[in-house]
Amino acid sequence: MGDLYAWLVSFFVLIALLVVVVYQLMCLADLEFDYINPYDSSSRINRVIVPEFILQGVLCIFYLVTGHWVMTLLSVPYLYYNVRLYLRKQHLVDVTEIFNLLNWEKKQRLFKLFYLICLLFLSIFWMILTALDDHD
Repeated sequence: MGDLYAWLVSFFVLIALLVVVVYQLMCLADLEFDYINPYDSSSRINRVIVPEFILQGVLCIFYLVTGHWVMTLLSVPYLYYNVRLYLRKQHLVDVTEIFNLLNWEKKQRLFKLFYLICLLFLSIFWMILTALDDHD
């Protein structure tokens, strides 16, 4: 039963990560269509970037601690990418360069979105499989 709770926690953390990435995409779309100015858009995005990185790190460590090796291996590349961005100090959106990098920022977040959706589906699959095993 504890394994099922681990998958539920994983599910809700992945949902939270998806919400953060979709929020960033919405801010970029608002900027693209001139609904918001560059300063507000970049400050909104920058406010949620570090919590996204921390949440992803916690999720990867959670998978490692609970013994879900496949999910750990699947979440490590995303964590590595986030750590690399943070160490190079490229994780924040620059107000002055946001229009020049708008397409790159959107592609980056869309890739993160699809990656997280794949992790979410795998998490749901493992959660259902664990629930069925516990039922028998």
